Amino acid sequence: MEKSIARTMAEFALNLQYGDLPKEVIHEVKRYLYDSVGCAYGGYHTKDVNILREIYDDMGGKEEATLIGFGNKIPAVNATLVNSLMIRALDFNDIYWKEDPSHPSDIIPAALCVGEMVNASMEEIIVAIVLAYEFEMRLCLFAKPGVRERKWHHATITQFVSPIVAGRLLGLTVDQMVNAIGINGSHNHTIGCPTAGKLTMMKNTVDPMATQSGVFAALMAQKGFSGTEKVFEGKEGFMDAFGGWDYKEEKVKPVKMQGREGLSDWSWDVDALIGELGGSFKIMECGMKAFPTEALTHTHLSATLNVVTKNNITYDQIKEVEITTFAQAYDILFDPTKYRPESRETADHSLPYCIAAALVDHKITTQSFSDEKMKDPRIWEVIDKIKGIGSLEFEKMFPAKQPSNVIVRTTDGKEFSEYLEYPKGDPREPMTEEDLDNKFAALSIGLLTEERMKEVKEAIFNCEKMSIGEFMKTLTV
Repeated sequence: MEKSIARTMAEFALNLQYGDLPKEVIHEVKRYLYDSVGCAYGGYHTKDVNILREIYDDMGGKEEATLIGFGNKIPAVNATLVNSLMIRALDFNDIYWKEDPSHPSDIIPAALCVGEMVNASMEEIIVAIVLAYEFEMRLCLFAKPGVRERKWHHATITQFVSPIVAGRLLGLTVDQMVNAIGINGSHNHTIGCPTAGKLTMMKNTVDPMATQSGVFAALMAQKGFSGTEKVFEGKEGFMDAFGGWDYKEEKVKPVKMQGREGLSDWSWDVDALIGELGGSFKIMECGMKAFPTEALTHTHLSATLNVVTKNNITYDQIKEVEITTFAQAYDILFDPTKYRPESRETADHSLPYCIAAALVDHKITTQSFSDEKMKDPRIWEVIDKIKGIGSLEFEKMFPAKQPSNVIVRTTDGKEFSEYLEYPKGDPREPMTEEDLDNKFAALSIGLLTEERMKEVKEAIFNCEKMSIGEFMKTLTV
């Protein structure tokens, strides 16, 4: 390679200008910012967020960056973690899933908090958010198969992106940003267990931690701290350690390995990561969530809700529900622990629970995972009637499509079915402005009046006219 992968990424990140961004890309940034702020309001009262707030309140420190909604300022590194977890806490923020899944909006707080610390323009913050989506989503195409298939969590890829976002706003040089990527990429490889089996608060926290760490790495690099330049392609680097790469020749060398779904050739697509940068922008390909649940549940929920609402089927009329999904989703969503979830984190990743709640209430909201709802006897009456089937045929369609076939059999001998290939919120069926408004209102109710909801929306969609300080102040409840 003429130059390292990290250097290529750093050069693009520092050369991209606000004037290079098409209007539709800028508008899309604002849509995702609107969605993310709404999700942060949804996370305002969660236990995990408030544990972190309490820790940082006790620690004190320099007032550099504002906590979304709360309005107080704490050190930017700390604020990044709290704000990122607020966005992530209900598992309702954006989703992109190819070889790997990701939630690029987890990284938005790196832009907001560092931007506020240095008083960056909102135009610069928009550029940083574009970079967050660009490289996070490209990294989802990089490993073949993805790191998730190799039993690692996607926070492993976020670690390479967050220092770029922070570094852009800190005004790092190319060499400094290369160091920042090398620093953060050396110590945030995250094993897959936070999203496997019985889930805990770490399910939503590992990615925010990788985001926070990237801010600290950028600050270290700014002070002259060095990091491994060939953190991707070098000896015992990311690619060499994960297999399928010859570090001496710096070329792909596929190797057969056993992953979550069986034996396959492990390799890398370098062009997917750094090819044709700036030709188009990946944020236009990201998706939003219409449900506060694990991304792979969405097509199944959409299909199930279509069946029961169109045919007015109540939960007590149901004899059996059969859901066909692709094999990877079956392993994640029908794990035996998912039939008796004991926490919100497990319940919103449990397809049996999500489907049971949809059958009972004919809707899925954040309240579907409240302590009260998880004690609803109707859910436990119907949950064991839900059966899953893993389909190799459907597996071949993923990730281009997320197919679902739902069959509902009723006690009177009738059968109803629905087949869908992608859910609401997918780029092929994007959420409308009305959808976003409804989602935002549902997440911020009890915190904002209708008038304040309108003010926040107006601020977000005109944010380039504001200072970052004014913008963050507007978000205070």
